[in-house]
Amino acid sequence: MSRLAVLLMASALLAACVNPGTGSVMPAEPQRSVAELPATTAGQRAARVHVELGSAYMQSGRNGVALDEARAAIASDATYAPAHMLMALIYAEQEQYQYAGPAFEQAYRLAPGDPEVNNAYGWYLCSQGKEAEGLPRIEQAARNPYYARPTRAWTNAGLCLLRMKDDAGAEARFLRAMQADEGNARAAINLAQISYRMGKNLGAKKWIDQALKVMRVSDASVLWLAARIERRLGNEANVNDLGSRLRKEFPESSEYQAYLQGKFE
Repeated sequence: MSRLAVLLMASALLAACVNPGTGSVMPAEPQRSVAELPATTAGQRAARVHVELGSAYMQSGRNGVALDEARAAIASDATYAPAHMLMALIYAEQEQYQYAGPAFEQAYRLAPGDPEVNNAYGWYLCSQGKEAEGLPRIEQAARNPYYARPTRAWTNAGLCLLRMKDDAGAEARFLRAMQADEGNARAAINLAQISYRMGKNLGAKKWIDQALKVMRVSDASVLWLAARIERRLGNEANVNDLGSRLRKEFPESSEYQAYLQGKFE
């Protein structure tokens, strides 16, 4: 497919996403992630290689080199949405939001039904205090039948709703995240926190036990939440065991100091 054809297709998709009566963004037809589609031109193939390299550099903390790769990808094919998304993610991580936002918007213009784009852009909007704009994009990604990782989007939707002070809505999304992947520690931790706030102590214990089972790295805040839940349930032996873990693993943490002072609530 020629670049002109790709641009025309992207323009048509964008037009289908805009309500002419209100100008508001409407859900795009679900599509596969552009990164999963075959590269059909030399420019697309080059752009894909640059994005893959840039993503690897970003994961290793070399954001400057990653940004160079994103720019090279765009130079190879300016219609390749993952290149713009990589640039957006780098700028967002560097807190250069004046550049991150336009880059996300360009990625969305080129691939409005791409679940990776919708999830990332939606969470960016939520993190910038635009939850009402970001949440529909995230949930569009979560419901996309082509998305291989819906648990990520459901988790982000839950986090977005927490920012909106909607515990019940957040709980429903975190449950969807756990249904998609019972190894999702972040969703389990948030479910435990919500249950604890609601006084559903047995439910809180269920979710914190699940989180502790699947977590790869220990975390003081999670151990402390577990101890507080066990304290409410009257399981003093478990409280002491968790306190011992805090002492051994996080002796300088504020959580361990709170444990020593008995500040469970």
